[in-house]
Amino acid sequence: MRHCLRSKIHNAYVTEANLAYIGSITIDENLMDAVGLWEGERVLVVSNTSGARLETYVIKGDRDSGIIAMNGAAAHLIGEGEQIIIMGFELTPAPIVPRVVLVDRHNRLDRYLSETERQIVV
Repeated sequence: MRHCLRSKIHNAYVTEANLAYIGSITIDENLMDAVGLWEGERVLVVSNTSGARLETYVIKGDRDSGIIAMNGAAAHLIGEGEQIIIMGFELTPAPIVPRVVLVDRHNRLDRYLSETERQIVV
């Protein structure tokens, strides 16, 4: 069994960082559906802006809102306006094809991407 990339939201922007909220990341439901993320699922979040990396869990955000919110202690590491990558993984006995999306500056689905070992193919 191996942990393999299953879901990836590439180049999303954090729309808010809320220290007072119980920890998690809030993601627009459209983006969750596009890559197959579940509410409560553990994800790895990586900031393209600062290089910070953290694990948290997903909270479903309003559909069509474009929301990507860092909540609780995670907001200390990744703040509003940062560009991030959100990744979900699966424990599997065989290779899987990940669902990868590229989003625009407003966190709207731009296009699906296909990843290979050496490049991203559009």
